[in-house]
Amino acid sequence: MTGAPFAPGADAPLLVRAACRQPTERTPVWFMRQAGRSLPEYRKLREGRTLFETCAVPELCAEVTLQPVRRHDVDAAVMFADIMSPVLGMGIDVQLVENVGPVVAEPLRTAADLARITQGDPADFAAGILGAIRIVRGELRRDQAVVGFCGGPFTVAGYLIEGRPSRDFLNVKRMMYGDPATWHALMAALADCFAPYVQAQVAAGADVIQLFDSWVGNLSVGDYEEFVAPYSARILAAVREVGVPSIHFGTGTSTLLRSMAAAGGDVIGLDWRIPLDRGWAEVPGRAVQGNLDSTLLLAPWERLEAGARDVLERAHGRPGHIFNLGHGVLPSTDPDQITRLAAYVREYGIA
Repeated sequence: MTGAPFAPGADAPLLVRAACRQPTERTPVWFMRQAGRSLPEYRKLREGRTLFETCAVPELCAEVTLQPVRRHDVDAAVMFADIMSPVLGMGIDVQLVENVGPVVAEPLRTAADLARITQGDPADFAAGILGAIRIVRGELRRDQAVVGFCGGPFTVAGYLIEGRPSRDFLNVKRMMYGDPATWHALMAALADCFAPYVQAQVAAGADVIQLFDSWVGNLSVGDYEEFVAPYSARILAAVREVGVPSIHFGTGTSTLLRSMAAAGGDVIGLDWRIPLDRGWAEVPGRAVQGNLDSTLLLAPWERLEAGARDVLERAHGRPGHIFNLGHGVLPSTDPDQITRLAAYVREYGIA
């Protein structure tokens, strides 16, 4: 689902113009999870604070968001938050456990469990993040973008139902197939929370919104279209309503790309499992983002450079390519590798 293409002005951030498939002077570059555990300055700032506590203080959230922009000179600052952040506004207790991930003490598995859900106001439950967006937008150059985001409804629902990260999503699929009414009620509640959340981020100054549906690749095409696409479409339509482009991303989604594009997103994020040109051919009329394998950042420079060059050559200078990884920066990544890679992409193709 998409409307008329956006037409940003020449003074819009580079990433925004690329997202709208306008010709750009070079390929914009940023990295998912660029803010965080790969940076020593981040680890120092986070000492004694949880992620949610850090995000609750606008100045701290903004500082973490800006750290990689200063260090790597990338074209976008992605807001420091977690895909579970808005769930706190739904009255659900979630803890981010180190080396585990989101943990929900009382998973949502029945219609009665859904009765615990409330719908808060983003101005309240996301006050720290929204305040940080305002700070970050004021600190960046005009050509640099602020990327806001939210989790995809399937991925967030997976954590809420399973109670923690899962490889097989047995409880999720048990609900989808055995109690579809409860599944759809949960997905509707997530869409009702996430749509105003992303709109509030835009009102605060976000230039682009990315929908991270990290685990949706666990579904078949039919299940995705029946159980997920309508709710992702509602969130992405809410972004379009407030006049900024969106990026629709998932991993393991090579079989889902056409269905994801139909659900929405001006940019389709590609993971590392599919060659960029082949993935782009699956989503005609859209920009694409990606798709270097994150683990190449752990390799010698020669190997990393070759991988980056392959991605850029497959894009072939066509309008609408945003360079990124096929998933997020790994915690063990040497920050100097990221800086060097960003510089390589910025200079690629410029005489």
